[in-house]
Amino acid sequence: MSNLQISLIQTALHWEDKTANLNMLQKKIAGIPDKTELIILPEMFSTGFSMNKESLAETMDGHTVEWMRKTAAKKGAIITGSMIARDDTSGEDRFYNRLIWMLPTGEFAYYDKRHLFAYGKEDQHYSAGKKRLIASVNGWKINLQICYDLRFPVWLRQSNTKEPKTAPEYELLIIVANWPSARSMAWRTLLQARAIENQCYVIGVNRTGSDGKGLEYDGESMVLGPLGEPIKILSKEEEIFSLTLDREKLEELRLKFPFWRDADTFFIQP
Repeated sequence: MSNLQISLIQTALHWEDKTANLNMLQKKIAGIPDKTELIILPEMFSTGFSMNKESLAETMDGHTVEWMRKTAAKKGAIITGSMIARDDTSGEDRFYNRLIWMLPTGEFAYYDKRHLFAYGKEDQHYSAGKKRLIASVNGWKINLQICYDLRFPVWLRQSNTKEPKTAPEYELLIIVANWPSARSMAWRTLLQARAIENQCYVIGVNRTGSDGKGLEYDGESMVLGPLGEPIKILSKEEEIFSLTLDREKLEELRLKFPFWRDADTFFIQP
């Protein structure tokens, strides 16, 4: 049972300025002193939470994905975070808030945000994803989600239909976000609830500062244990935080209290 070394980057973002954001993040990633296996960036890390898709969207062979590929290879770590993506595989241009899971080898997978934030008109600009992405690293299964998805517990619920049920579907839930300070209490509460009900580690990585629409962000990126207990909660300042997740502690808890066996009872497939 291997542990997992992860690093969170909580940062302000330059509004709709990809060059400035990628240069800034490059320096922050290079400055991570400890060996890490996974680096987590906020939602729409290269632009901020923008609806200006026509001028900011990129394809999977665009500059931002290539930057992730080169940076992951140089650091020897997986890098994940979401960006504005353009996809024409359906025969017409569609735009997505797309989380990229970039391996140091240059291989990648992606998850398209399922629940679009209608109050911010995200649903008028982007298409909703249809499938979850459960990634693997070092023996860990990781459920990758984006911001507003956090409010939908059925979508995030453990779902393991294999019999006999010897293990839950995933050990770690990651939420990358641009979650405004006006709803900070919901951010803290929902992250804890998802950890408790899924008996897993939860990591929420939020941005800080303000954006071009005047919204303020309090950061409060955090790492929670499988009982919902805070392991680390950042303030509203920019910060890079690294730690090691303890797999043995998680396994012992799940063995003692195997609530996860019933967690998928009400899971609804998309």
